[in-house]
Amino acid sequence: MIVARGIHVRLGGVEVLHDVDFTARPGEVMAIVGPNGSGKTTLMRALTGEVDHAGSIEIGGCDIRTAKGWELAVRRAVLPQATTLAFPFTVIEVVRMGLMTGAFGEDASLPYRALAEVGLAGYEGRFFQELSGGEQQRAHLARVLVQVWRPVGVDGPCWLLLDEPVSSLDIAHQLEVMAIVTRYAREGGGVVAVMHDLNLTALHADRVLLMKEGRRRAFGPPREVMTDAILSNVYGCRLHVGATPAKAIPFLLPHCASLAS
Repeated sequence: MIVARGIHVRLGGVEVLHDVDFTARPGEVMAIVGPNGSGKTTLMRALTGEVDHAGSIEIGGCDIRTAKGWELAVRRAVLPQATTLAFPFTVIEVVRMGLMTGAFGEDASLPYRALAEVGLAGYEGRFFQELSGGEQQRAHLARVLVQVWRPVGVDGPCWLLLDEPVSSLDIAHQLEVMAIVTRYAREGGGVVAVMHDLNLTALHADRVLLMKEGRRRAFGPPREVMTDAILSNVYGCRLHVGATPAKAIPFLLPHCASLAS
């Protein structure tokens, strides 16, 4: 499990996370949601060790403060919100970075399999900078998958820590990526993902951590967390879960979409 207890984070002298607790379980997708500035990405950065924190965070019983880099690298892979590459790497070179840091460096076929998994087969020789924003996001997801390819490793369940994994994607690729991460969880791994799309969250998350102003406001299954009262309070506007438009305005939901076979 990932167990976070009493997480506080200060940035620039300002406390931006206040006593946040949660437990994420293997076999599940846990989504972190909330309005802009609620502390979602800061919490993710605390989980990955990128920012100092008070409190404790353990991944599979391994304290991230005292663990060696390789111990964490074989337990979890991280997809940040944005990644900048300064050099003209090819797509396959980017994906191979995950192979170098993970536990499967002996399997040279994995980067190609991961690219096929995210719908980028045949893109291996293209320069990363030539890709669209959505294609770059999926290439980085392939890199992350390569690092922890098997959902359950020799040290137990592996984890995908994803910060807005579908933010640049069209609806078909959103569904594709969410299917990948959901399958990863169902095969014994764990997923913690920062999400903005509440519909995709309701569709794919097993549990939801709802944040506002750096604090945990609700935590539990979507049916318990995503209610009119709770969401309206957190987002600061009137929200009605499951309500259709009053006028004949077309609307689309991912629940009614499916990937082409």
